[in-house]
Amino acid sequence: MEYVLLLSKQIILMFLLMGIGYWLFKSKKLSVQGNKELATILIYAILPASIIRSFLTEFTSKKLVGFLLSFAAALAALVISILISKIIFGSRKKIEHFGTAFSNAGFIGIPLVKAAVGEEAVFYIASFVALLNILQWTYGVVVMSESKEAVSIRKLSRNPILISLFTGLLFFFTQWNVPALVSNTLSLVGNMTAPVAMITLGAYLAQLSFKELLNEKAAYQSTAVRLLLIPLVTLAVLTLLPNEYRDIKMTVLIATAAPVGSNVAVFAQLNGLDYTRAVKSVCLSTVFCIITMPIILGLAAVIWK
Repeated sequence: MEYVLLLSKQIILMFLLMGIGYWLFKSKKLSVQGNKELATILIYAILPASIIRSFLTEFTSKKLVGFLLSFAAALAALVISILISKIIFGSRKKIEHFGTAFSNAGFIGIPLVKAAVGEEAVFYIASFVALLNILQWTYGVVVMSESKEAVSIRKLSRNPILISLFTGLLFFFTQWNVPALVSNTLSLVGNMTAPVAMITLGAYLAQLSFKELLNEKAAYQSTAVRLLLIPLVTLAVLTLLPNEYRDIKMTVLIATAAPVGSNVAVFAQLNGLDYTRAVKSVCLSTVFCIITMPIILGLAAVIWK
C-alpha cells in the first residue's frame, strides 16, 4: 500500500507539472515552437544524461545479470505490446496501432521509475527505452508508411537514446574513472527529466479543447488497450520471474503501463496522417494514466509480495 501511495503522489506531482505547461501555453508564455525546442532539449540532452549517469556505477556480476534480465524482460514486454496492437488495430488504424505498441517510457517512465523504485533503477529501464526507440524507427516506420524502404539505419544510428545507452554501457564495462564534476553535471541535467517532460506534455494538452479530446472514439480505444490490456498481460508474464528480481519487474511494468508515446504524433505528421488524432491519443491516455497506473502497479505489488 505504501508503494501505491508513493506512486500516486508522484503521478499527481507530474500532473501539477503538466498544469504549469498547460498554463504557460494558454497564457501565451510558451509557443508551439518553444515547446518543440523544450522537447528537443529533453530528447537530446536531459534523457541521455539521465541514462548515462545510471551506468556510472560499480561493475558487479549481479548488476550485469540484472541488466541482461531487464533487457530480456523489456523485449518480451514490447513484443507483447506489438502483437496486441497488431491484432486489435492492424493496418486499418495505423495511428492507434503505433500508439498502443509504444508507450511513453522515456518522458513518463524514467521519472516515475526514479521516484518509485530509485535512481539505480534507471539502469534497468534504459534497455526498455533503447529497444522501444529501435522498434519505433524500424517496425513503427513500416506500420505508419507501409513501406520497408522507409526504414533509415542512418537515422537510427543517430538516435540520442541509443547513443547514450552504448556510452553508458562503455562506462559500465570499462569502469573508467569519470571525474566528479562530469558525474555531478550529468546528475543535475538528468534531474530535469520530470519537470521538462511534464511541462512539454502540458503544452501539448493545451493545444486541444476538452471537447475535441473527449469526442475522439479512436483515442478511447487506444487508451484502453495501452493503459489496461497491455499492462495486465505483461504483468501476468512478468509474474513468471522470481521475486528476487522485483525491482526489475516493477521497472518494466512501469514502462509498459505508461501512456501512449508522444512520438506517434511526430510519425503521423511525417507520413501525412491525422496529426491531431494522434495528439488526442497521447493526451487522453496521459490524463487517464493517473487512475490506471496506481491500479496496475498496486495489483503487481500485491501479487509480487
